[in-house]
Amino acid sequence: MKDLTSADQRPEFQEEVIDLRHYWRVLMQHKWNIAALSFVVTLLTVLVVFSMTPVFKASTTVLIESEQAKVLSIEDVYGLNTTNKEYFLTQFEILKSRDLAERVIRRLKLDTHPLFDPRQRESGFSLRALIPVDDDEAPLTEQEIFDDVFAQFNDALSIEPVRNTQLVKINFESADPKLAAAITNTLADVFIESYMEAKLSATRKAADWLGERLGDLRDTLQASEERLQDYRESAELVDVQGVQTMGAEELEQLTQRYVEARRNLTELQNIAEQVQSLGGSPTIDQLMAIPSVLRHPLVQSLKQSQAEAERKVAELSKRYGPKHPKMKAAMSESSQALGELKRQVQRVGSGLQADYRAAMQTERTFAAQLDDAKKRLQGINRKEFKLRELEREVQTNRQLYDMFMKRAKETDEAGGLQAAHARVIDPAVAPRLPVKPKKALIALLAMVASGMLGVMLAFLQDALNNTVRTPDDVDEKLRAPMLGFLPLVKSNKSEQAFEGFLSDGKSNFAEAIRTIRTGLMLSNLDEPHKITVITSSVPNEGKSTVSLNLAEAVGQMEKVLLIDADMRRPTLAKTIGLPRSAPGLSNLVAGTADFKDCVHKLPNSTVDVITAGVVPGNPLELLSSKRFAQVLQKLSERYDRILIDSAPTHAVSDAMVLSTYADALVYVVKADDTAAPLAAKGINRLKEVGATITGVVLNQVDVEKTSNYGSYYAGYYQGYGYTSEEEAA
Repeated sequence: MKDLTSADQRPEFQEEVIDLRHYWRVLMQHKWNIAALSFVVTLLTVLVVFSMTPVFKASTTVLIESEQAKVLSIEDVYGLNTTNKEYFLTQFEILKSRDLAERVIRRLKLDTHPLFDPRQRESGFSLRALIPVDDDEAPLTEQEIFDDVFAQFNDALSIEPVRNTQLVKINFESADPKLAAAITNTLADVFIESYMEAKLSATRKAADWLGERLGDLRDTLQASEERLQDYRESAELVDVQGVQTMGAEELEQLTQRYVEARRNLTELQNIAEQVQSLGGSPTIDQLMAIPSVLRHPLVQSLKQSQAEAERKVAELSKRYGPKHPKMKAAMSESSQALGELKRQVQRVGSGLQADYRAAMQTERTFAAQLDDAKKRLQGINRKEFKLRELEREVQTNRQLYDMFMKRAKETDEAGGLQAAHARVIDPAVAPRLPVKPKKALIALLAMVASGMLGVMLAFLQDALNNTVRTPDDVDEKLRAPMLGFLPLVKSNKSEQAFEGFLSDGKSNFAEAIRTIRTGLMLSNLDEPHKITVITSSVPNEGKSTVSLNLAEAVGQMEKVLLIDADMRRPTLAKTIGLPRSAPGLSNLVAGTADFKDCVHKLPNSTVDVITAGVVPGNPLELLSSKRFAQVLQKLSERYDRILIDSAPTHAVSDAMVLSTYADALVYVVKADDTAAPLAAKGINRLKEVGATITGVVLNQVDVEKTSNYGSYYAGYYQGYGYTSEEEAA
């Protein structure tokens, strides 16, 4: 049939809820154990801490310059870069270097100091002194001793940069405060001295190198100067600049003359061609038509004179007649001017060919002179190029020589003007208070840590504890109703367990029995339980004690019979003071004894008891027989209620057989002892055979311990009357 239970009610779907009250109860239950653990650990820690040697810490503050104020510009010699963070990181590593440490160790003779010398340290008390060693073992060498001292020195040294500054703290820890201060101050001095020595060494090396290099440069310069002078002499160069200037001026003049000759030749060539075009004997008028002829200075002068004579004739003709002496003289002068003009035009025309030939010769002459001047100037340029090359070599060698000479002088002078890159700002003083061990802090941490460990152990113990301790465990782990508690009775006034209820009716134990009795009777008011079986998971859970005391409690209200059906380990006869051979259940079922002989009275009680009697060979067959059923039927007619003390469920199957006769079953579980899975398995086995489980009795509950488990349970026990009247008041 399909399970119609909703998902939120099924256990596998229920979310696990963190119960903080449960953890609080665990802490309250184990609080004294936690406190004891914390106290012991803290006490041991305090003893150890106060036996430790105090360690003092000294600090020297040093300022490291990021940019040095250099007296001379010699960066090229050293190549130092002090403007970035890598520089400071480098200085920090130098402070921690082995070289500086060795200088400090040797300067302060730490290799012979008792705190550092392994030979002196071994002479005192140490674990190594307790270990037997071979007498033939070779002694430590000087290097091994020094390495050991350096290892101790390096472990105690720390470099601490001050954030956002150029300051750095040199820290050293030691059992001797004065020695710690001396070491930090010495390390700071050695750090500065080491830098100065390195710079001085670099300066000396640079000076030596520059001196050697200067000799080579001097020889190179002299050789280049000699080559320059030899070339000047071989090329016969006195003043290249003057010769080049004169050659350039001459070339320029020849070029101008050559251009003028070419232009004159071109003009004469044009005129000659015009004259040749007129024929062999040109007329005066044809020659006058040529512009070049007209532009001839003599022709222009004669033409002007001829025009002046004609103007004079024209003026005189207005006054005088043709035969007037002045008129004649003027006409004669005009005729002579015209004749002279014609003769000159004829002469200019015939001289044009000669001028043309002369111009051609002039042009050739200037062209030859121009070519010769160019060749001479090119030769001078070639010599100048070689000369300039040699002069540049000489100049370069001289500049390099002068630069190295300057650097050499600067380096020599810088050797005595070295500036320190660091300085001590705050020297260390001997500390008065140790930095470790921090006794109060260590003790506090030990107390807190041990307390946390105790809490963890408490939670671990609680997690590993799978026993049944509380009503919640009965409900969650056993899935069965809770019938009641029985407190643990620690008094040993009487070995008879049944006196627990009868000896003191106002005791916590008696009140708990009454509570269980009430629960049993109220479990079914309409049809009271006639036969009730009382069983447990394993032996020694107190089911017989529960049976006896519950029978006494019910016997105050009804007629009750208590039957000891635990045939294998019967205890009822011994408990009430009867011999084990007394007639009992086995005799009654077998018919070897009468009812009156098998029934016994509990002392000071109205309860009848039937002990186990003689243990049969197979008790399970006896309990399963019809005779047992018949006997049980007859007894039910005589008594109002029958309580049967059965064997444990995990030992034998007697309880499952008896549960078939009973209409109620009480399952006894020993508190904080019986494993929950074991008890749950026993209950499930009984349910499988149809047993009616009325409830679970949690037996031997330590009231004091369980009341500390939480205020809820303390109040619960108080409600059951587990406290005294004085406490209740």
